Amino acid sequence: MVLNIMRQPLIQFDKVSKTFGTNQILKEVSLSIYQGEVTAIIGKSGVGKSVMLKHIIGLMQPDSGEIFLYGYPLSKMKRKEIYRLREKFSYVFQEAALFDSLTVYQNIALPLSEGTSLPKSEIKKRVEDKLQLFELQGVHEKYSAQISGGTKRRVALARALITDPEVVLLDEPTTGLDPIRRNAVYSMIVDLQKKFDLTVVMISHEIPDIFYSSQRIAMLDEGRIRFEGTPREIQRFSDPVVRQFINGLEKPRDALTGMATLLQGERRFQEEMARLQRHQISFSVIIFTIENLNEINENLGHATGQTVLKNFAAQIQNRLRITDTCSRYSLDKILVVLHSAEMEDARRFSTRLSQELRLKDLLNKEVGNGHIIRISAGYAQAEEDSLLKEVLAKAESKDNLYYEFELTT
Repeated sequence: MVLNIMRQPLIQFDKVSKTFGTNQILKEVSLSIYQGEVTAIIGKSGVGKSVMLKHIIGLMQPDSGEIFLYGYPLSKMKRKEIYRLREKFSYVFQEAALFDSLTVYQNIALPLSEGTSLPKSEIKKRVEDKLQLFELQGVHEKYSAQISGGTKRRVALARALITDPEVVLLDEPTTGLDPIRRNAVYSMIVDLQKKFDLTVVMISHEIPDIFYSSQRIAMLDEGRIRFEGTPREIQRFSDPVVRQFINGLEKPRDALTGMATLLQGERRFQEEMARLQRHQISFSVIIFTIENLNEINENLGHATGQTVLKNFAAQIQNRLRITDTCSRYSLDKILVVLHSAEMEDARRFSTRLSQELRLKDLLNKEVGNGHIIRISAGYAQAEEDSLLKEVLAKAESKDNLYYEFELTT
């Protein structure tokens, strides 16, 4: 497990314990959360994940142990110092917690209209920016009772970000959303984190979806941190409790694309490698990347971006042989493993796909002229004893054979 030894955590739990009645929820929890990263906290229901978030924001205080914010112990801070720190934080509750008597617009504007002296024109501009970002323009005059649960969550996210916080705490931000909306929220979180250097702490049970959007994962089990590390590390972690939890939640197929999951794709690579070593049956890999997915998200919305990825995956799967496989490899990448195939076979597959694919195949709605989807295909033939990361690095290197194409309106 890789530990962050050199960096000072932005948020740190140091042997924090919390008991309610006779039920000890947190048992000397220690956890480090670093600036500019998305950290996902996972674990069974009722183990104390939400309690941890409430400790961070100061809604609860530990019975013992200490919580450090920006290197300072929370228990030693004066009330004014805590209030100043809280201004840097936003919290999205699991239930969204919108005010029923306010419209969507008014809910989003509330932190600015009640907590700042900004002029109405500036508040209006900021709210309109968030309405566009979260694709809420058509519901801004509606009340909470008039919108769906998924829309309520987007309103809550917009309200949480209206103050331009440094840290965002999200409690199950995608519960009840369909795969496209769920992945749109995760994609949005990643985009915002990169754009504003946000620190995000997110409770979620959506596996493997969170592996594509988080830099670090912490698993809480029986009141203690059972695992802390990267998404790749937890998928290879041998602890039986962690494995049982991950396997119990991980779906047999990626919910958005219908493809194999990242871990299943890597297993298939290993199976092909074993055939190569034993029987000299060659195979090749292709890594497809939607190069301008961020641009699509910005211009057409994150839901459209995820629709493009979903439909592109379907187009690839429709052209594969039964012996080939494909898996979702990241937010914008798809990994294809071609059985009994050499480099030229991979090049032909990519070329044929580019010639047959049309923009309408990827979009479920009409868009104006001038929109472009840029796709790259990097491919490489595996050699005996090659590691997956080595083959992928070779495939994505433009020093090797590399194919790019555009779909335009």
